Order: sequence, then structure tokens, then C-alpha cells
Amino acid sequence: MSRDDSKPLIAPAHSFLSNRWLSSATLVVAGALQTLTFSPFYLWWLGPVSMLLILLVTVPLPSKKLFAAGWLTGLGLFGSGASWVYISISEYGNTPIFVAVLLTVAFAAGLALVPALTFWFWGKLAKDSAVRRLILFPAIWILGDWLRSWLLTGFPWLYLGTAHTNGPLAGLAPIVGVHGITFWIAATGAAAFATGWLIIRQRHTSAGIVAVAALIPWLVAPALNRVDWTEIGDKPISIAAMQGNIPQHIKWDPEFLKDQIVAYLGMTEPYWDTDLILWPETAIPIPQDQAGSIIDHIDERLGENSTLITGIPWYGFSERADGFTYHNSIMAIGNGEGIYHKQKLVPFGEYVPLEGVLRGLIGFFDLPMSSFTPGPENQAPLKVNGAKVMPFICYEVAYPDFLARNAMNTDLLLTISNDGWFGHSLGPLQHLQIARMRALETGRYMIRSTNNGVTAIIDNKGQITARIPQFERAVLTGEVFKASGNTPYMVTASWPVLTLALILIVFVRERVVPKT
Repeated sequence: MSRDDSKPLIAPAHSFLSNRWLSSATLVVAGALQTLTFSPFYLWWLGPVSMLLILLVTVPLPSKKLFAAGWLTGLGLFGSGASWVYISISEYGNTPIFVAVLLTVAFAAGLALVPALTFWFWGKLAKDSAVRRLILFPAIWILGDWLRSWLLTGFPWLYLGTAHTNGPLAGLAPIVGVHGITFWIAATGAAAFATGWLIIRQRHTSAGIVAVAALIPWLVAPALNRVDWTEIGDKPISIAAMQGNIPQHIKWDPEFLKDQIVAYLGMTEPYWDTDLILWPETAIPIPQDQAGSIIDHIDERLGENSTLITGIPWYGFSERADGFTYHNSIMAIGNGEGIYHKQKLVPFGEYVPLEGVLRGLIGFFDLPMSSFTPGPENQAPLKVNGAKVMPFICYEVAYPDFLARNAMNTDLLLTISNDGWFGHSLGPLQHLQIARMRALETGRYMIRSTNNGVTAIIDNKGQITARIPQFERAVLTGEVFKASGNTPYMVTASWPVLTLALILIVFVRERVVPKT
């Protein structure tokens, strides 16, 4: 080992690192910068910047301090990017402002425990070796994202790769998915750190090799984005998607149920002969066993080759629940057929964890229709005039592997939602961008119908071809096309990226990669 190599990567005496408050604030800011990469800001280039800032603070830290560092990073990310939960808790959960603020902070602080745990694990694996920390960083970040996707039903939101629906790495999505893009953003931050350190040590050739290697995917991905991984048909399917803009505070009020149905029927009046008519989540706000006359009326009005798909609560016997229960569902009426029960439920919105303890404590734990049961796995797609249409309800579209698996060998995707719970916050705009990433990963058109926005048509490249502004009652018309074939990501899901992460963890053992 040379005398030069024995030095630490960054001098601990540097004020940027030695000042505890400044370094803590840097981690919170670095986490918050990631929120700016998503809609409506689209500053995707802040992703690698955020990763570099995190590494500048954490690489020289003692391992015992990495848990706190991960928690601060997560607090910045979730405190800014998921702050929209406050609106549903406060405005629609009938919760006092102080309690709503407390619950929102607790929500962000709880989510931040996931990066805290993964950073702690990072320190245990890499010990005090800066080299091993740099090699491990992308793997650790991805494992944290994956853990967050299933722990306590999961919160698959704010994945950094989602920002690249509008970024240069979009071409990687059909191959490696959102986690693969996130992996390379983290790797780019680590490469930038290593390049700077090598330049300081006057190892310019090594610095150049690292920099070029990090840039290759950024240069290749735009060309990959022009590759068609699925075959898009040439016969258009006409669609009309309704955005009723029903105020959330009357959504489940019995006095206004009839008015809502009348509103959607009136909006649909000029479009009964459209191939596919789409109403949003729970547009019919009464269970299907009580809505027979409404369903029959719709069936009578539809054209011979037309299908109307609507969100509707479903009540009946469920083997999963071993009794009679409610599902949040989608139903096809007319020329189509099929019903789909939502599988991924929103905690506290559609079911209440520890229901026996929490019910009745505050209004937020007693929201209307918060006793749904998850639907069964491997449900069949809906049939729409010969096309296989795979539906997803609201939150489900955020699960990348779940959607990719269910979209296999289908022709078209649709998602319905009611983002009225989140008002004028970032939540609905982030939700739309997530749907765009799913369309890009699967190479399929996606139709999105929401109560108050954003209703949109998304093409197989994840680009919006038509949309309705938020908070307007309007009808979106346009055309979509069937897709055949599956993208590489649909076949493998995230397993190649997760496997690579595990390989890196094995590779950086102390006897394989030395401290320097």
C-alpha cells in the first residue's frame, strides 16, 4: 500500500464534515432534493447530485452513525415528497390540525426508518472502508427501496428512477425497470465521488475510466428509448374517460349519491357508441348488489360494440375473507365482461391496521369505506371487444413488479383513481408520473381516469398524448392501441437488479476488497 493510499478519502477536519449540524442539515436537504426530481418539477438531474451529497457526508462517518444518517436522509425525502398525506388526515379525516401535523410527521419519521436500517446494514457490511462503502452504496439503496415496497403492505412511492419518465435514462425502463434506473443514479453518485477523489490523488487515468464507465448508460439509454420492445397495433380503440370532479366531502354522503350517478350519466350521453368508456374509482358509490337498476340502464344505453368500465364497491361472499365482505372493484358493462377486485389496499384509507384498537380514536381512523378486503391474486383481465385489458385501482399502479406480472400478455392497461383525498398537493401529480413509468416499463398504452385529475392517455413510451386539467368536470376523448409481446422487464421483473445488489454485497467482503 502506498503512503498516499493510506490517507482517508476526505479529511475529517473539513468543516463541512466536522460540523454535526451542517452535515445533518445536508442529509435532510439531500433527501428533499429528490422530491424535486419528480412531477411537477422534473429536475431529474438532481438525483445524482442528491446521491453525491449523501456520500460526501456518510462515507467518512463512523459506522455507528450511519443509522442516524439514513434516518435524516429519509426524513428529508418523505417529509417533503409524501407531505400530501396531511390533506387526507386533516381535511377529510376530521382530525384537529395539531393531531394531523403530528400524524404526518410520524408518518414521515416512520418511513425514514427504512433508509435508517439499510444505512446501518451498509455500515455493518463495509465497516470503516470507504472503498467498500462506495461499491455497496447502489446495492444498499436498491435493497432499501425494495424493502419499502412490501414492508407493512408497502409504500412504493418516490422511487428515484421514476423521475426519468422525462429523463435520459427512460430507455432503460423496459429492460431493468424503475429499480434498475435508480440503481444507476446511485452508482453515478458513487462514481462522481470516486472520480473527484482520484483526481485529488492525481490518478487521472483511473478517474477517467470511472467517469466514462458511469456515463455510458446515460449516453446509450436515449438510443434505447427509440427501440420498440412491444408491437403496437394499427387499429385504434376510441375511448372516452370521465372526470366528474365530485367534491370529496360529499362523495359518500347518501344525500348526494343519486346526483353523482346522474352527473356521470349526463357526461356519458354523447359517447355511448365509443369503444371504451371509463368512469373513475367508485364512480358508482353504492355496492353492485344494490346497483342493479343503474347497471341495467347503462347496459341498455351502450352501443352494440361499446363497453363501459367503472369503479364500484362489490359486496358478496369471499373465500379470502371466509365470509361476506366488501371489495374495491372495477366492473365491465356492455360488450365487455369481467370484474376485478383491488389487491393492494391503502392502509387507513381502505383498511385499518389494528382495527380493534384504532377504530374510533380519531376521525381519520373512521373514514368512509375503510373496511375493504383485498382481492385474490392472478385475476383475469377484463374483456373489451376482444381486447384483454388489465385494470389497476389507484395505489396498485405504484407497485412495479406487481403491475408487470399482471400485465403479461395483455393488450392494454387502465387505471382508475380518486385523488380527491390529496387536494392541490404534489400527490396526484406524482401519481400520474408513476403511471407513466408503468406504461414505459411494459411498453403498453395506459388509460387513466380519476375523479378530479389527472385523467390522461399515456402511450407505450410513457408520454401523455391527451389529458384533462385537474379540478374540472370534463370528458377526455382519444385513441389507444393494443400491444403484443412483453418487454424484458416484464419477463424478469426486478430480480436481475436485486441479484446484482446481492452479488455486490458478497463481493465487498473484507477478504475480497481491501480497505483501500
